[in-house]
Amino acid sequence: MTMPNDPPIIQSTLRARRLHLHSQHQAVVVMRTDCHVCRSEGLAARSQVLLSYGERHVQATLFQVEGDALLALDEAGLSETAWNLLGVTEGEALSVSHPPAISSLASVRRRIYGNRLDAQALSEIVGDVVAGRYTDVHLAAFLTASAALPLSEDETVELTNAMVKVGDHLQWDAPIVVDKHCVGGLPGNRTTPIVVAIVAANGLVMPKTSSRAITSPAGTADTMETLAPVDLDMATLRRVVEAEGGCVAWGGAVHLSPADDIFVRVERELDVDTEGQLIASVLSKKIAAGSTHVVIDIPVGPTAKVRSGEAADHLAGRMRAVAARFGLSATCIQTDGAQPVGRGIGPALEAFDVLAVLQNAPGAPDDLRRRAALLAGAALEIGGKAQQGRGTVMALETLSSGKAWTKFEAICRAQGGLRTPPKATNVHALVAPSAGRVIHIDNRKVARLAKLAGAPEAKAAGVHMEVRLGATIDRGQPLLHVHAETASELSYALDYASGAGDIVKVEP
Repeated sequence: MTMPNDPPIIQSTLRARRLHLHSQHQAVVVMRTDCHVCRSEGLAARSQVLLSYGERHVQATLFQVEGDALLALDEAGLSETAWNLLGVTEGEALSVSHPPAISSLASVRRRIYGNRLDAQALSEIVGDVVAGRYTDVHLAAFLTASAALPLSEDETVELTNAMVKVGDHLQWDAPIVVDKHCVGGLPGNRTTPIVVAIVAANGLVMPKTSSRAITSPAGTADTMETLAPVDLDMATLRRVVEAEGGCVAWGGAVHLSPADDIFVRVERELDVDTEGQLIASVLSKKIAAGSTHVVIDIPVGPTAKVRSGEAADHLAGRMRAVAARFGLSATCIQTDGAQPVGRGIGPALEAFDVLAVLQNAPGAPDDLRRRAALLAGAALEIGGKAQQGRGTVMALETLSSGKAWTKFEAICRAQGGLRTPPKATNVHALVAPSAGRVIHIDNRKVARLAKLAGAPEAKAAGVHMEVRLGATIDRGQPLLHVHAETASELSYALDYASGAGDIVKVEP
């Protein structure tokens, strides 16, 4: 017991209060500047604190308020991310303390100063990232350090290995498990749902996990989400694949290479996607998903992510070399990246293109159909379902017969039901200023326009292309239509278009 003259005992606990604050995956706690915990622990705004509730611990960023308008003196307000991670209920006591030192940050600092990292250092970094010990500042520092001095092949292998080991793993009762990935940089290139349907319809196993957009107007998971649920847990994913041979799921929901989605989120903010991180991101998901073979689409074009055949050859060589060290066979295919694929750019607009191809609809984008058949054909060949050089023909037959659409419907039902993608209420045409021939389409500007219209967060937003390279057009003919869910987003996108120069260049 304490005596009257003893100093008061400071309890570093506060009552939990749910603020319904959305902070995009960041754990945030809000406390009063005059609360006893802030004073006793010397905490200031932007401090990192450790929140503990029972056996659960979360590292959070502290923000502070003055007065009692928002919080009582003994309350800690939690963001939705912190609230859900802790599993606390309103009014229960939280313990608040300084977090332990993060020893792996020493390796990040070494990397910043140009030193290579070994397996142990990368394993410790990835472990701390997944445990939630890295703030966005720490993550950005690591990703930037990995870009300024590109990861070596050994570093890429060890980063891939660390990302695989920290998550769950899938195994399948099949000698060959195929997968597919596109390195990105090409708007509208939404071949994955079509490829999965073709491959699964021909009896191969293809458990496809996909990412959301990094720097593009839509990722495969964003587009597929307008057609069927993609937040599949591990048991549901396994059930779908065992029943139908394939799936198209969001990788972030199944804890396969969980560090990847954390890195992807910060890469999106930085607008970077470096080679070593890209390879580790792609291959860690494939290895964790139990794949034995992967087909990798590398679009090449003047405004694509990969600009030349030489750069594509280099990336393909690195991809194959790293994959081989894990016993994974990687087949890399260079494709045309000079212009967007299909017509839609944005989650729902791309989904409508996918449906048109699968349903053999009149006027379905033929470039998307043929690109998907090329990639699916490669998978059918390496999977032993088609003779060498006959895979594309077999894939096209699977589409034209309706077998691919039947399989896709079954996969969607197994994932939770086929949905109808939404349509935007605000649509505006950008028209040709003069008659002539289309000689250039800027992929990056098209993607930027779609993002400013609201994609990928606004599912119906994006761009619908009305012309392709080489087309002859009249003055006033629509070049593209901008789709937005709100008038303000449409206005914002059109302001960009008016000052962006030639998004679509027409030569008289």
